Amino acid sequence: MSRSCELTGKAVQSGNNVSHANNKTRRKFLPNLHTVTLISDALGQRYRLRVSAAALRTVEHRGGLDAFLMKASENELSMRARLLKRQIAKKLAEAAA
Repeated sequence: MSRSCELTGKAVQSGNNVSHANNKTRRKFLPNLHTVTLISDALGQRYRLRVSAAALRTVEHRGGLDAFLMKASENELSMRARLLKRQIAKKLAEAAA
């Protein structure tokens, strides 16, 4: 399982540890990932996703999983999230028609 957020694409970054003597050694910056269960209002189902804490706050701010996915670009979503976005869009289109 990769260390990346399924909703925002936030992943491991690399950088340097810099000591007081200005010695530089490589290090990794890990994203703050949590496995959460989010509910889709349109589909009426629960989905377990591995999401960063920042993405979870954004989901709450935008008004839920459905609203977040409709506004998110396909490039940063994982394959599971892209599939979920398409299912939600299809369901919302059926409801509108």
